[in-house]
Amino acid sequence: MSTTKRPMMEEMMNGRWPSFVHEFEKNATIEGKEEISNVMLDVLEESYEIKKPLWKHGGIVGVRGYGGGVVGRYSLKPEKYPIVTEFHTMRINQPSGFFYTSDDIRTLSDIWEKHGSGMTNMHGATGDVVFLGTTTEELQPAFNDLSEHGWDLGGSGSDLRTPSCCVGPGRCEDACIDTLDFTNNVTHHYQMELHRPMWPYKSKIKVSGCPNDCVSATARSDIAVIGTWRDDIQIDQKEVAAYADAGLPIKAIISRCPTKCISFDEDKKELTVDNENCTRCMHCINAMPKALHIGKDKGCSILLGGKATIVQSAFIGWVVVPFMKLDKENDYENFKEFVESVWDWWDEHAKTRERLGELIYRLGMNSMLKAIDLKPMPQMVRFPRENPYIYWSEEDLNDESEVAE
Repeated sequence: MSTTKRPMMEEMMNGRWPSFVHEFEKNATIEGKEEISNVMLDVLEESYEIKKPLWKHGGIVGVRGYGGGVVGRYSLKPEKYPIVTEFHTMRINQPSGFFYTSDDIRTLSDIWEKHGSGMTNMHGATGDVVFLGTTTEELQPAFNDLSEHGWDLGGSGSDLRTPSCCVGPGRCEDACIDTLDFTNNVTHHYQMELHRPMWPYKSKIKVSGCPNDCVSATARSDIAVIGTWRDDIQIDQKEVAAYADAGLPIKAIISRCPTKCISFDEDKKELTVDNENCTRCMHCINAMPKALHIGKDKGCSILLGGKATIVQSAFIGWVVVPFMKLDKENDYENFKEFVESVWDWWDEHAKTRERLGELIYRLGMNSMLKAIDLKPMPQMVRFPRENPYIYWSEEDLNDESEVAE
């Protein structure tokens, strides 16, 4: 253990939560990893002192045949910290729902201790297992070992980032879609898009099994697939009465319904749901899981455009497909046809580093809907128009079809 004074790193270990600094210190006790772990703490200490990162992106590095999966990191002070002159990151494609066996974890750890710093991030913001810190010459050997054990790199750069999902039917009774099979299928199908950057910028697919959206797909992905249902909420009135008898504040629960579509008869101790006005927020189901359950006609909603702040402000995804049956028997071809038409439009019109949501905001939802041959629907409206004027094109006036099905 180094005796170097690092007051800011020590401060990072105070408080309630586990600290990555402690993990660096633990890594420094592993034979062969002492120096790199202590030097990284020194780099972080100086970086915090001067309030400036000491890393630069020095160009493209990777493995044979892949354009993504490796993030190049080079030190701004190689003379002072020669052991971390190169400190590249590798992104490893995680299993659907983050299900691992003990052997999986041991295999990944052994490979990284052999070829890198031994430090990992489980998991990165996109979802990947993140291997932190190796040299250019170790990238290919590390990838070879990963491949031999059945692992692959994830996405980085202007490509499809590694799709990720919630645990879905693996652990959740409210899952409306098989998130695990769907994510695995999409990941394997779009290997070209995942490994070879070809787009204006990155594109993310995240999948949640129900409207609770436990992976925050609506805020964190360009294409969010959210499990839902389109028939009635199932009600067990006996369990409703049991909740009432137990003192559950049912009126307080239904008062939080965003569309006020639930009513409670205190005399009969029965709930009534106006399902046509239900937005599937799941607040009532979460509060009374024994009495209320998701419907039987299950599928997903698809939202487009979610992202964090970069070129423009953060966006929450727009509802573009209110309901789609995921056609598992036909290899999800209906979803793939849809998403590929969206990617084609985005790829043709987006500026460099312009995400899908930013393009929709710049050109308008109508431009995208026409390009991908979708009709406008009320669910797509995010908020009422600020401009009261509506302009019709000649094409619109001559179209005698229904506005929405």
